[in-house]
Amino acid sequence: MLLEASHLNIAYGDAPAVWDVSLDVDEGEIVSVIGPNGAGKTTLINALAGLLRPRGGALGIAGTDLMSVASHDFCRHGIALVPESRRLFAAMSVEENLDIGGYRSAARRHRNESLEQVYALFPALRERRRQIAGLLSGGQQQMVAIGRALMARPRLLLLDEPSLGLAPAVVNDVFAAIGRIHRGGVAILLVEQNVPKALEIANRAYVLEQGRIVASGAPEPLLARAEIREAYLGFAN
Repeated sequence: MLLEASHLNIAYGDAPAVWDVSLDVDEGEIVSVIGPNGAGKTTLINALAGLLRPRGGALGIAGTDLMSVASHDFCRHGIALVPESRRLFAAMSVEENLDIGGYRSAARRHRNESLEQVYALFPALRERRRQIAGLLSGGQQQMVAIGRALMARPRLLLLDEPSLGLAPAVVNDVFAAIGRIHRGGVAILLVEQNVPKALEIANRAYVLEQGRIVASGAPEPLLARAEIREAYLGFAN
């Protein structure tokens, strides 16, 4: 197993946000986490990326105990995050933003190769590589955010709401790119409110509600459950 989280508890001060959550992602998988606003999805993915320290439970990647790893070293163990709302350096160019993703020495050695892979995945970024990132469209900014994470050459890519604020046609393009990244050998954990898209692309999924996993499994059996269809797809039959 690549990523294993067991009985994680995450809190903000005295306020619990996620508790007793267990999930895993194997090599070659796309795993989606779906759930309503406020369910704890971003809290969970930030903990898996090292940005939040769980209060309890176990977290590991490829046999390494991440509970004892410094936040800035999660990337060294093959984890890269595409955060919600992208969080680009708006005053810097596209290529400068991409280069920040490859800051580790191991990634820097492959800088040109990684950059070509990103530009092959997102040709529009090659054309705009000198453009200020803050002037790009929302879809192009999402491409930069994904490309920046790929510059780290991750084994596991964490994606937090990649469709947020994007037009439907652009969402299709972004999910097509996620599929190509996966076929290139990168495991993916996807947190997403667009449930049809999240389940369409996933090998397995978890449903998170009020900080707890309430259901999990392959997409088709999950969609066959009336309560899932009613809650997330808007119909009961």
